[in-house]
Amino acid sequence: MTMITDRSATPPAGSAAADVAGDGRARRDVRAMVAAYVSLTKPRIVELLLVTTVPAMMLAAGGMPSLWLVAAVLVGGSLAAGAASVINCYIDRDIDQLMRRTKRRPLPTHVVAPRNALIFGLVLAAISVVLMAVATNWLATGLTLAAILYYDLVYTLWLKRTTVLNTFWGGICGAAPVLIGWAAVTNSLPPVAWGLFAVVFFWQLPHFYALAIKYRADYARAGIPMLPVHASTRRVNAEIVGFTWLTVLTSLAVWPLGMSLIYGVPAVVVGAIFLVEAHKLARRNARGDAVKPMRLFHWSTTYLTILFAAVALDALI
Repeated sequence: MTMITDRSATPPAGSAAADVAGDGRARRDVRAMVAAYVSLTKPRIVELLLVTTVPAMMLAAGGMPSLWLVAAVLVGGSLAAGAASVINCYIDRDIDQLMRRTKRRPLPTHVVAPRNALIFGLVLAAISVVLMAVATNWLATGLTLAAILYYDLVYTLWLKRTTVLNTFWGGICGAAPVLIGWAAVTNSLPPVAWGLFAVVFFWQLPHFYALAIKYRADYARAGIPMLPVHASTRRVNAEIVGFTWLTVLTSLAVWPLGMSLIYGVPAVVVGAIFLVEAHKLARRNARGDAVKPMRLFHWSTTYLTILFAAVALDALI
């Protein structure tokens, strides 16, 4: 009985059942490989960047821009952000295998070969820049290319591994989608565009410092000089609170630059909550209590989403 059961579980080679099983495995392998390449693009980061791009375009247009232009910028921006993330994974493959948070990525687990990842990233970058050049203007295209180069060559290769200011200077490319979206509509960058850029730039500091507190041991193991790894608790707390205040104050400073109460009221409300959460984290950290940094991390994402939804709504009404 055992031998009969074993034979029935594995169809004879060349049989129809064996062919079906082989096709099923092949499809699963293809899906797994596609999923691995998609994960290299860090889709959650791409999604967050796009949250700021479309509202900036709407405010620049004073309403809804051309749907073709929005689609082109969304696709081009997604490809650009994905390309930068893929190349980042290629460069960081040595430290990713040392960190618990990143050791299951496709390169540390050898699901994707480094050379293939690099080619994939460069192809995505080329397509994104060409698409932006065809669909928008040279200012938006130049900003897109500059953001990719800055993130991978300046931040990933240099700043990330050498200075506790890596998160600060890395914030430039994270806030670039606001400028890219605005430039795609108007081919210019007025003060309000720079104001929204500053909001996202300052916002990234408390957002990523909260993440770095949670994964402090990971960053220390990989030798990455994130601020919570090397700086005192007092300095970390000061920067989290200080940059949260700068984020909220900047969001209010752009209010009179062409927006109404539709933007201003949500900016005040969610800004106040953001400040409360930042001060709570700093107090717990200072007292040596159990810290829950991901609470601030997740709320900061909610804050940015609501704030830019208010920007979009203000532009429409």
